[in-house]
Amino acid sequence: MARLNSFYLPTDEWPAQVGDTVILSGDEARHMITVLRTESEQTVRLFDGKGQTGLFSVVEATKKKATLSVLELEEQQRPAVGITLAIGWGKSKRRNYLFEKVVEMQGDGVVFWEAHRSQGHMPKSPKETWNDKCVQAAKQCGNAYLPELATVGTLDDLIAYSADFKNRFLAWESNEATHPLSPEILLDGNSLIVIGPEGGLENKEADRLITNGFIPVTLGNSILRWETAATYCLSLAFYARQQA
Repeated sequence: MARLNSFYLPTDEWPAQVGDTVILSGDEARHMITVLRTESEQTVRLFDGKGQTGLFSVVEATKKKATLSVLELEEQQRPAVGITLAIGWGKSKRRNYLFEKVVEMQGDGVVFWEAHRSQGHMPKSPKETWNDKCVQAAKQCGNAYLPELATVGTLDDLIAYSADFKNRFLAWESNEATHPLSPEILLDGNSLIVIGPEGGLENKEADRLITNGFIPVTLGNSILRWETAATYCLSLAFYARQQA
């Protein structure tokens, strides 16, 4: 069977059983009807970003909405192993790239925090456009889960946020970080990996994280841009998950 086009339906609109009908509206309906020219009786895939997916038949399609009937429902369990990236806020135009890669390589989440060298104003809560970028990436790659997105404020807030993670790592450009981050050490439960902003971490920030249980790790002998460091961490975790 050819790969089916995918569309996002929020959890609170998700159907209960085969035979139910749902309404797709807004941008997703416009993408389905206007861009992809989906017609009645075609089969499409819907997902809610929290593990629920299904096959749906298009009953009716107008310019602004589509009515679909459930053919098949499935719930995928999130793996017990995963990583969340804690990235120092910055004025980077490459943030959308990050969201795409987190979805494609099945990262659990991204949390932004304000480091001493952060630039620009960090919003108090995730922007809707961030989630939209994740949705678009999930539609392309078929990931049933969207990453959890958060902003936590200061370093103290980040340390408090980290309490629920089994493993906590600090990706640090320092001679004191001699142990490499590897796929093997990312296989033991959920992990939070701190990456500094574009200007890097100050020593006192790194010291405070280490004092609070973060393990310093190196990402190699090259100084990486923050988005390269993030992608590298995601790649290691993705590889580990495939080998598990």
